[in-house]
Amino acid sequence: MSLLVKICGLSTRETLQTALDAGADMVGFVFFPPSPRHVSLETGRDLGRQVKKRALKVALTVDADDATLDNIMDALSPDIFQLHGQESVARLRDIKQRFGRPVMKAVPVAAAADLAVLPGYAAVADRILFDARAPKDATRPGGLGEPFDWHLLENLDLKLPYMVSGGLHAGNVVEALRVTGAGGVDVSSGVESAPGVKDPEMIEAFIRAARATQELSVR
Repeated sequence: MSLLVKICGLSTRETLQTALDAGADMVGFVFFPPSPRHVSLETGRDLGRQVKKRALKVALTVDADDATLDNIMDALSPDIFQLHGQESVARLRDIKQRFGRPVMKAVPVAAAADLAVLPGYAAVADRILFDARAPKDATRPGGLGEPFDWHLLENLDLKLPYMVSGGLHAGNVVEALRVTGAGGVDVSSGVESAPGVKDPEMIEAFIRAARATQELSVR
């Protein structure tokens, strides 16, 4: 199974084009105002058109209500919703039924106990994204540039596809994949020169490093 590489928090045509040209499988757009990567519906519509099916469009939301998701559907028509808040299993089921899109549930990890929620989410979600748990005083649940202890996922028995995020960059993505056995990686702050400012060269370097692990495993 081929590795999925997701570049999240894209907000300009230039950096989106870089991600597409470099071979990103998923491109993520953040619809959450407290984030420095938040995009308006108008920008989301414009960037969504630019993708042209070259990658899966991912809409990242945090405890969004139906009206917000309706607006995002209209503007972006995402291929998948990334739910990054406190959404319950029932809420995941509601979103899938109402909007007819797969959902990827972000699970914050700091200790082994954080994995206890997996059976419930795995019964409904189409994919799990493991992210570093944000500090209690954080204003947003992700994109903080901090990794978690990947060894917590070493003996994970999860039938569902899963991805890893949190503090990844070109220098550590190989190790993250080796330890976790994840089928995908998701990066945002690790390819930025400043919060919310994506760096084209860092995007290319990250995708190149992630793809190199695939080539090694094939040999």
